Amino acid sequence: MMILGMTGVGAAFAADKSNGADNFYKSDKVTMQKVEFKNQYNMKVAGNLFIPKGLKQNSKNPAIIVGHPMGAVKEQSSNLYATKIAEQGFVTLSLDLSFWGESEGQPRNAVSPDIYAEDFSAAVDFLGTRPYVDRDRIGAIGICGSGSFVISAAKIDPRMKAIATVSMYDMGTAVRSGLGHSQTVEQRKQIISAAAEQRYVEFTGGETKYVGGTAHQLTADTDPIQREFYDFYRTPRGEFTPKSSSPMLTTHPTLTSSVRFMNFYPFNDIETISPRPMLFITGENAHSREFSEDAYKLAAEPKELYIIPGAGHVDLYDRVNLIPFDKLTSFFTKNLK
Repeated sequence: MMILGMTGVGAAFAADKSNGADNFYKSDKVTMQKVEFKNQYNMKVAGNLFIPKGLKQNSKNPAIIVGHPMGAVKEQSSNLYATKIAEQGFVTLSLDLSFWGESEGQPRNAVSPDIYAEDFSAAVDFLGTRPYVDRDRIGAIGICGSGSFVISAAKIDPRMKAIATVSMYDMGTAVRSGLGHSQTVEQRKQIISAAAEQRYVEFTGGETKYVGGTAHQLTADTDPIQREFYDFYRTPRGEFTPKSSSPMLTTHPTLTSSVRFMNFYPFNDIETISPRPMLFITGENAHSREFSEDAYKLAAEPKELYIIPGAGHVDLYDRVNLIPFDKLTSFFTKNLK
């Protein structure tokens, strides 16, 4: 059972496929296979492994993990990145974070930044034990919320030798303080209080409540950021519903778990990742740009902030004419030598 704090599902409209939007891109230059492996909580993590055709299986090759946006699944943005980067000769792995997509975890759509970070380390476990992967040359990319999860993971897992984030959301700051620190402490306390009361409802068998995520209908009052997400998640441009979910539930975390982000401070001690290199990619017009800039200021060298002219936040999910695949390729080629 569920309660959604919104109206029902609206009809999808024509998606904005400009700038080469190609979320479901497939390549004849790579092979893809579904894989699964356990994290340290003994939960099954599902992924898609991409291997360049002609890869020498008897040699050791660099590998890159790709994490999906918060509330998304691997079929949204991360498969695209993994495919495009595998075309450049890297073994790549896109994964579903626990509680989402084909990965295990109950309740579905739960928030657990600690387990999300663990999933990245479990992906290193998996890749580092493949005979064709050089375990000393594993990197990671986090898109949107996964940008903060991969930083959290890399702080305590030095096996990730190079870290890139794209359109990063610091999910801790976003939930505590809102974009541009627009949420007051009093508003934060109201959210915490509502989540705490909802625990009683669900503990005694009541309906699960879901929050946030992407709107199902556009109205005259829908804000520009929600419209941006709607165009990806609620149209054929990027809509994908895994078997473990339904169109009404995709992108929406549970209310009772979402407050865990209030205790999530991924940028604390980010400087200790050095001397491993970090690359922060964001759009010039991205509503999330503040998070990449904050992380860049706090990180130690070597680091780079790479701003894409004219790009917004969601643009870098799938618009291949804007996503700097050349920059990512050169970054990982240099730093996973």
